[in-house]
Amino acid sequence: MPISVRLPPRVEQKLADYCVSHKVTKSEAVKRALEHLFDQSGTASNAYKASAAFRGCDKTPGDVARHSKRLLRERFRNKTSLG
Repeated sequence: MPISVRLPPRVEQKLADYCVSHKVTKSEAVKRALEHLFDQSGTASNAYKASAAFRGCDKTPGDVARHSKRLLRERFRNKTSLG
């Protein structure tokens, strides 16, 4: 799929220098840069795996969503009581 990107002169010059020194086309250099960017940022499945520690951590039995206000009040009362 063709794409057009407007680059500032400074970035265009750096890209040209990179292409000459690595003997690749500008298109190939941009493809490599994008692949590298996507590899670093992770995918949706990696985000799902990373969030595993935060999912399903409430062991309260029953319908937590329906009784969330009551359960939160009970939990905070127990933690802040001075007795």
